Amino acid sequence: MDISGYALVTGGAESARHAAMLSLKKEQAAFWSLISTWRRQRDPVAAHPDFRAEAMRVDVSQEDSVRDAVSHMTGLFGRIDYSVHCAGVPGGTSDPISTASFPDFKRLLEVNVHGTFLVTRAVSAAMKAQDPKPRGTSRGVIVNLASASSHICLPNMGQYNTSKHAVLGITKTAAIDNVSHGIRVNCVCPAWTDTPMISQAMEVIPGLEQRLLTDMPMGRLCRPEEVADTVLYLCSSRSSFTTGTGVIMDGGMSLSIKS
Repeated sequence: MDISGYALVTGGAESARHAAMLSLKKEQAAFWSLISTWRRQRDPVAAHPDFRAEAMRVDVSQEDSVRDAVSHMTGLFGRIDYSVHCAGVPGGTSDPISTASFPDFKRLLEVNVHGTFLVTRAVSAAMKAQDPKPRGTSRGVIVNLASASSHICLPNMGQYNTSKHAVLGITKTAAIDNVSHGIRVNCVCPAWTDTPMISQAMEVIPGLEQRLLTDMPMGRLCRPEEVADTVLYLCSSRSSFTTGTGVIMDGGMSLSIKS
């Protein structure tokens, strides 16, 4: 599939972001720009032949920081063909709404919601200003990383459920606003994914692994490369008639979960 071009990839979620970049590289992407959310780092993907990566620190919850990152990207490469927004944080507490932490709620909104809004807004403006690709009328593709919690509500997770519902709402709004400009916007909605964050939680929370697997009819966690494959599809021309969707990847969890 033809996905050559230039991509802006945000995120501190190493497994999902790294897997997405590897998948894009395998599909013959020409050059990609890596924007690391929290720290400047040397990413091993950059060592691949014919691959160029530019890393910089950006706080996605800050308007100036996002604007500068997108400006740097367009100044360096001339355009943004794909935006893959993976930056986000999990909920730090698990409490019913009557005792839910307001500071935690604000923190999730700042990163998950404000970040998605700011990146989607800035990239939309950049894509609208650039010429369509030689083939077709596409000016660009935006893919946001959401969650299965964008569609369902898990108990005692009001902060996280709210933030991920908002990510889906931003995606749908951006899709309808951008459709006439040849820009597609979608999001990927995975359930529990086998990342270092989940592994660390399993080590300190007794019985967590069994609790998570009980919710999954497939009996396992989602893999980062499976998320990356869906991102790849949404970036490619094979999804050219798809916009405003939240692709659920939950191993059947939403079919059977009980609150």
